[in-house]
Amino acid sequence: MLSEFCEQAGLPATAQDFVTRLKTQLTETAAAVDAGYPDNQDLVIDPVTGVPSLKARRGTERAASAEALDAELERRLPARPVLEHLARAAHWTGWWHRFGPLSGSGPKLKDPLSRYVITSFTYGCNLGPAQAARHMRGTVTAHELGAIAQRHVTTRRLGRAGADVIDAYMLLDLVAAWGDGSVAAVDGTMMDTVIDNLLAETSIRYGGFGGIAHHLVADTYIALFSRFIPYGAWEAIYLIDSLLANESSVRPDTVHADTRGQSFPVFGLAHLLGIDLLPRIRNFQDPTFHRPDPTVRYRHIDALFSTDPRTAVNWKLIEKNWPTLMRVALSVKEGTVSSVTLLRRLNNRSHKNRDL
Repeated sequence: MLSEFCEQAGLPATAQDFVTRLKTQLTETAAAVDAGYPDNQDLVIDPVTGVPSLKARRGTERAASAEALDAELERRLPARPVLEHLARAAHWTGWWHRFGPLSGSGPKLKDPLSRYVITSFTYGCNLGPAQAARHMRGTVTAHELGAIAQRHVTTRRLGRAGADVIDAYMLLDLVAAWGDGSVAAVDGTMMDTVIDNLLAETSIRYGGFGGIAHHLVADTYIALFSRFIPYGAWEAIYLIDSLLANESSVRPDTVHADTRGQSFPVFGLAHLLGIDLLPRIRNFQDPTFHRPDPTVRYRHIDALFSTDPRTAVNWKLIEKNWPTLMRVALSVKEGTVSSVTLLRRLNNRSHKNRDL
């Protein structure tokens, strides 16, 4: 399986070629940044302390044409109820066909489309069956909504229904004006939950009780995958799993994240899976870069690199452990090993993990 995996990830299929490409990329990138530093208007390296800093950018005023376009869009797009949007999407894409009794037989509901749409609205808006039935004025009961959610819907079926909507969305003409789905972003949002929930806990950072809704959103402005994670979890360890759990045809290879997407093990595993991870670096002035070779020096950006020759990249170590790296990446890709479990262990700074 190795050759096929390397071809899909865009990686060389031998240890020597893998190391050669990495070294070439690091050498060429560092040289290009050094040569372009005089023309860089954003990054400034203090000549005395060697500490880098970024200049703040000021936004431009909104153009009058943009205001006119916004007003025209508002005029042409009438407000519609959420239920109407759900019903139209269900009719056009057929996502409701993914739901049904767990036995595999056809649904015995009076009107499956409307019942599945109302159930999706009920739980998607976190309204609950009792409140939803109250506002439906007798058209559906709370017992019926609860039974449909428990007996006709699973996490797996929800993922497939979402993929149907995403694939149909990507066929729209307007989507091409925003992007092609090759770029995505991950971020978490605090969500209040009931107390008797296995993921719920108190957060000092967010000042509330609940969990984190972790979203993977493509550059076409549609969510590819969402999941709930506990407050205390480092969001970066769920990044790879979210990408692999996405069942749609949209496969982003460049992912942006905030500071909670920064992690050495996640950087490594993302590269092995052919993913370009671009998080916002926390305290970016503090880390020191590794030289591709202990003897290499740079004219403008040399202060960013460590002066200790022992901190240069150990290419022989990478080449020696290349089979193990590929075995781990293949196991994660095939689902044999959970990336969340693996990265949670590797992200731990315990002395037991030094040999991993």
